[in-house]
Amino acid sequence: MKTKLTAGLLTTTLIVLGVAACGGNGGGGQGASAKPKVGLITKTETNPFFVKMKEGAEQAAEANGLELMSAAGKFDGDNASQITAIENMVAAGVKGLLITPSDTKAIVPAIKKARDAGVLVIALDTPTEPQDATDALFATDNFKAGELIGQYAKAAMAGKPAKIATLDLAPGITVGQLRHDGFLKGFGIQSGDPAVVCSQDTRGDQAKGQTAMENCLQKAPGINLVYTINEPAALGAYTALKAKGREKDVLIVSVDGGCTGTKAVQAGQIAATSQQYPLKMAEDGVKAVATFAQSGQKASGYTDTGVTLITDKAVTGVEAKDTAFGLANCWG
Repeated sequence: MKTKLTAGLLTTTLIVLGVAACGGNGGGGQGASAKPKVGLITKTETNPFFVKMKEGAEQAAEANGLELMSAAGKFDGDNASQITAIENMVAAGVKGLLITPSDTKAIVPAIKKARDAGVLVIALDTPTEPQDATDALFATDNFKAGELIGQYAKAAMAGKPAKIATLDLAPGITVGQLRHDGFLKGFGIQSGDPAVVCSQDTRGDQAKGQTAMENCLQKAPGINLVYTINEPAALGAYTALKAKGREKDVLIVSVDGGCTGTKAVQAGQIAATSQQYPLKMAEDGVKAVATFAQSGQKASGYTDTGVTLITDKAVTGVEAKDTAFGLANCWG
């Protein structure tokens, strides 16, 4: 963010709403800059995943002659701030909005108002409910991401009976449910299977992941496999396991493939992770808004931005890349 929006557009419910005047021109409004505007609204501004997404949006906005406005919630699940951001950006005249919805159902009415006002709305990473509430979706196949680590875990367990803890996201967020369900399918079990001995929500937070793992170990000390929604939750789980001297005999699998998470795979803290590409999501989304601004052509449907299993301990029958590849491509 390089300049502030005019005060009339800023409310106290919005943690951050700023304008990056690509190419160094002007600020908010139609004054010094005649560039079409594109908005990016992420779940938080601190999660490295969304930091990388914003980086991709900034690069693509500059390359495509757009002015970027960005906003984020105070925490994962902060629907109110995202609604305010949509309203402010529409009022500022954006041609398109890119959003990672915190509440995939509750955000839909605000998105409808934006689309009714002629704004192209694209979901990044997380589909709305229903998915067609946005014009388009640029995202990882989150079910496949979960399925890959489930298949890996099944093969890595080598027939050993599993006692599984699932460290999930939070109710009402499609990305969390898709990854969870994909993991179960990949492992070859269904919801309610007795192999899952503990399930806790973490909101993808490392401290909450540690607490969740501590709770699960109290409930079921014999846990030997941990599925986590993302790598911060995985590292929290690892910390809890290490405190109990269990870090060597519990398999942890995760999703994200960020640079920190990939290094954790390299260090043996996480066995495998499904790498996704948030920078590409944002770049593709901004390009779609640029096309709409220039020609009126709207992006539509779902675009899969790719997923790759990353591990240094490959198993038969599950395609994977090693951490050298993962570090070269982390969140690119």
